[in-house]
Amino acid sequence: MSAPAKVLVAHGDLLALELDVDGPRTNATAGAPVESSMVVLYGDNRAEIGVRSCTPGAFAGAKDGITEHMLMLASDATITGDDGTSVELRVGVSFVMPDGWTGRWEGRHTLVKQYTIWRTAPTDASA
Repeated sequence: MSAPAKVLVAHGDLLALELDVDGPRTNATAGAPVESSMVVLYGDNRAEIGVRSCTPGAFAGAKDGITEHMLMLASDATITGDDGTSVELRVGVSFVMPDGWTGRWEGRHTLVKQYTIWRTAPTDASA
């Protein structure tokens, strides 16, 4: 049996984390959404768990080479896939965007999410 993964950072209150501002999304289609830097709570060559936020606005999104599970910690937004499927995002909503998903995010208030990303293939061939 392999050793358990190490926790890189542990936080009791994810909403209290200070996130550094990355800057405006370059693909915004409405408003001026600004993303925060991720706080990575765990990461290895297959998976990553962390917290991220984005201010209101609309923009296109896609998952290429990864699948992402998200749990909304603060939100009022809608995501709509190119297939027409939409999800209303509010506190407590949990959902998965599979590898290959494409669509649009429309945020009405600042979104804060805990995310788990797993890669469809390891980033290191030795894994």
